Amino acid sequence: MTTQTLLIELLTEELPPKALNNLGNHFAASVAEGLEKAQLIDGTAEFTAYASPRRLAVQIKNVKAIQADQKIVKKGPAVANAMKDGAPTKALEGFARGAGAKIEDLTIVHDGKQDVYAYEYVQTGKPLGELLEDIINQAVKKLPIPKVMRWGSSTFTFVRPVHGLIVLHGGDIVNVSVLGLKSGNQTLGHRFLSSGEITITNADSYAAQMHEQGKVVASFAERKAAIQTALNEQAGRLKATVAADEALLDEVTALVEYPVVLEAGFEEHFLAVPQECLILTMQQNQKYFPLLDQNGKLMNRFLLVSNLQTEDPSHIIQGNERVLRARLSDAEFFYKQDQKATLESRLPKLANVVYHNKIGSQAERIERLQSIAAHIAKALGADAAAAERAARLAKADLVTEMVGEFPELQGTMGKYYARLDGETEEIAEAVEQHYQPRFAGDNLPNGKVATAVALADKLETLVGIWGIGLIPTGDKDPYALRRASLGILRMLMQYGLDVNELIQTTFDSFPKGLLNEKTPSETTDFMQARLAVLLQNDYPQDIVAAVLAKQPRRLDDLTAKLQAVAAFKQLPEAAALAAANKRVQNLLKKADAALGEVDESLLQQDEEKALYAAAQGLQPKIAAAVAEGNFQTALSELASVKPQVDAFFDGVMVMAEDPAVKQNRLNLLNRLAEQMNAVADIALLGE
Repeated sequence: MTTQTLLIELLTEELPPKALNNLGNHFAASVAEGLEKAQLIDGTAEFTAYASPRRLAVQIKNVKAIQADQKIVKKGPAVANAMKDGAPTKALEGFARGAGAKIEDLTIVHDGKQDVYAYEYVQTGKPLGELLEDIINQAVKKLPIPKVMRWGSSTFTFVRPVHGLIVLHGGDIVNVSVLGLKSGNQTLGHRFLSSGEITITNADSYAAQMHEQGKVVASFAERKAAIQTALNEQAGRLKATVAADEALLDEVTALVEYPVVLEAGFEEHFLAVPQECLILTMQQNQKYFPLLDQNGKLMNRFLLVSNLQTEDPSHIIQGNERVLRARLSDAEFFYKQDQKATLESRLPKLANVVYHNKIGSQAERIERLQSIAAHIAKALGADAAAAERAARLAKADLVTEMVGEFPELQGTMGKYYARLDGETEEIAEAVEQHYQPRFAGDNLPNGKVATAVALADKLETLVGIWGIGLIPTGDKDPYALRRASLGILRMLMQYGLDVNELIQTTFDSFPKGLLNEKTPSETTDFMQARLAVLLQNDYPQDIVAAVLAKQPRRLDDLTAKLQAVAAFKQLPEAAALAAANKRVQNLLKKADAALGEVDESLLQQDEEKALYAAAQGLQPKIAAAVAEGNFQTALSELASVKPQVDAFFDGVMVMAEDPAVKQNRLNLLNRLAEQMNAVADIALLGE
């Protein structure tokens, strides 16, 4: 059966730029999946997604014009129940009638459990045109569109009005109707660089025709790569680097169909404004690409991506420079206005900034942050007064003009204003960095004072919000408590602080009775669960479970413990010792009385005496290794007692008839368990 390339294009009005690439990929994948299910493609579909501001399209290779004939087997009632006294039951008659067959046409097949009546027939393959309309409509319905709209008198809905539909199989139009539009082979190109309709002659020529006749680079990936290359070339010519993230590049790619990168500039006096403000203005408001010199300083040159190719781009450049000048003038004005008041003088205004109506204002938060940060700084051996001062000023920039205009600059502007107010560099850096880490993979605060304030801020949020009942559920976490807890854990893994004590200290900083009394224990459990999630990114689940079973209060040695347990697990004795440890724990659960010291006089058999001697010799070695943080040595020492452990369980009845002997043997196993589990609960390895 011959196959050809299939092309589908939806011609729309300008699509949402931040969603464009996702829409294009989903549409293409859904159509390809539909063709595979309809058996119009042999194997996995080979397709190309296209997405530009005014179109979503997909090109699929090797699509059949007609389905292959299919053998269909419809299974009915079990043979054992289908006949009664030699006559078909109503169930069998109903099955035959529903299948459009006679009783004598039915066969008997085995369904894996029993013999059943079945109707087998060959279904003639349907032509592509009969199946494709439903496939496209289903793909449209599955698109991740948060809001849909209607247009004109149409009752159809889509993310934007749709004005054209191409469906070509090779060079032939496949007649379908989608969103009220009949399929054809004509589309439109670039709004200004192309004129009139473009007739796509063949599904394979789509991209080339759109580029040559329509001045449209239809592929999102190709446009993005072209923009990236042009940006790098222009920046290289200026000996600069482009200050932009992937999200900005994606958004700009989604705004243009025929990208042209141009260089522009702004007045040098604007560079007196903190460069973070200027960069944010250029990126967020104007979608420009700022340039940094070799020292990482902002230059007064920038790159822009135009959707229009012209012999003289000067008017485009000048227009963009004029718009940016107004934006930068606003930023300059806000910066100068903010300098008329110190951060300290702004603090009373925070009394009017509500954090949460049950917890209070930002001013009340600051009181708590100061005491928590000072406490943490003392524990870290840092300057408690500096941490308290940084915590006092940390939220003051929330009431500045600049942060009011650009909320993303909170903390950053606080740093600059703290410097201008004469605060120390340590305090200024802490004011900025107390929001860190903002997201997974973000940098941790640099220095103990900044860490103290950052921990205080996140702990106060976690404990306070949790304590008033706003606990994360499912995908709902409006106060980002999961993110806050991961930030706390990452910082505590760097510094040796007691997590339980920090949570209790934070809880005590709130007015008595304001928070649920169970908050400290609940948030501690929550942190333990988040810690397991964090660690399982790098270590197997059983190793993480073994280490966390000890409920460590200090997290700075977690990595060393995890690595030690991973190394222990590779030892030939590990599996047997883990199984023995599990057996020991099960026996200890049956103890009738409190476990205590081993009485040597009650040791009767050679095997228990040998195990006692081995445990006695093991104890100081493990204690010394753990004290030195040499966890791998501590665990490797366990391998030496495997023979004694094996012999004990082979030859000794722990649950002896004599209560004193039984208790003594349990005491011995408890002594052994303390040493075996000094680093981690090795019984959990392999589970």
